[in-house]
Amino acid sequence: MLAITNVKIITVTQGIIEKGTVLVEGNQIKAVGENVEVPAGAKTIDGNGKVLTPGLIDAHCHAGIGEEGYGFEGRDYNEAVDPATPWLRAIDGINPADLGLREGASNGVTTVGVVPGSANVLGGEGVAIHTWGSVVDDMVVTRDAGLKAAFGENPKRVYQGQKKMPTTRMGTAAILRENLVKAANYINKLDQKGDDEFVERDLRMEALVRVLRREIPLRAHAHRADDIMTALRIADEFNIRVVIEHCTEGHKIVDHIAKRGVTAVVGPSLSSRSKVELQELSFATSGILAKGGVKVAFTMDHPVIPMKYLPIIAALAVKEGMPVETAWQALTINGAEVLGVDHRIGSVEVGKEADLVLWSGDPLDIQTRAETVMIAGQVIEECDQ
Repeated sequence: MLAITNVKIITVTQGIIEKGTVLVEGNQIKAVGENVEVPAGAKTIDGNGKVLTPGLIDAHCHAGIGEEGYGFEGRDYNEAVDPATPWLRAIDGINPADLGLREGASNGVTTVGVVPGSANVLGGEGVAIHTWGSVVDDMVVTRDAGLKAAFGENPKRVYQGQKKMPTTRMGTAAILRENLVKAANYINKLDQKGDDEFVERDLRMEALVRVLRREIPLRAHAHRADDIMTALRIADEFNIRVVIEHCTEGHKIVDHIAKRGVTAVVGPSLSSRSKVELQELSFATSGILAKGGVKVAFTMDHPVIPMKYLPIIAALAVKEGMPVETAWQALTINGAEVLGVDHRIGSVEVGKEADLVLWSGDPLDIQTRAETVMIAGQVIEECDQ
């Protein structure tokens, strides 16, 4: 058993404990509080003057499939030859030895949602993984991280060059609708088959079936307000769960997003305005959305911006008006909810997995460093103090 004592605990869901203790046994948190008795023989870490938080979560990235320090050899996030590739799976392209993953872990990012890129209208299935391990299958937190879709500039730019649809926003929406209808027809075929009938499996449709059955969300890349509205319109039309990824102009249509209970994964706000749909990029967006009733998580869109800088964008969001408590939710529990694993990680609570970070000071201070990082109860070697 491990005890972290005399430490300020940001639990995220149950407030802040100014001087408390956390007990970890195996991969689970066994006790949290001010007056926790430390069992005899427990290994102890004195957290005096330090801060303990849940591991940080980047809900949307391309770590492992967009490897740092590589060119073509490490770019495995876009199969840009067919605008609809829902049967692709991010897990099949992840290199667990990607330096970006290890650097993220060493800086307190313990879980990431890895999704395909945004070249295609339908890019494939995402996966949530821990950022530390040697075999990706052992790093998986859940394979139910959602199906990637993309609106806006990217699909039309890719396929205009190939002289095939979509070359317009209308075409993008039409391809998505067409594939959702095909998946609905596939469901009807499955539901209506007799006991003696055989329906051939269709891998292209199976991921979309899961979306239509609301088992996983559609992870909709959309920067501009009009693209966000198209994603919401199609979600309403087919009664599917949707998460808005990037949501750069979400501050323009807060009410429309909020009334649907849709989560926005905002970012990477630290990037430049590299294309037209990023003209309204602002660190204020996440705070405006949150104040308007939208649940917000953060993304660095790694490797666009390295995930290790996740606390910096939270601090800059706070600077622009987001409450500190809300920023911590966006860094942790809200991302866990997007990935469907908030019952396991994302807060410092009894019974949850011990994904924990011990910081040298306030994690939103740029001078603070992650001193000890635990993933599923294991102190990872590079950060072991």
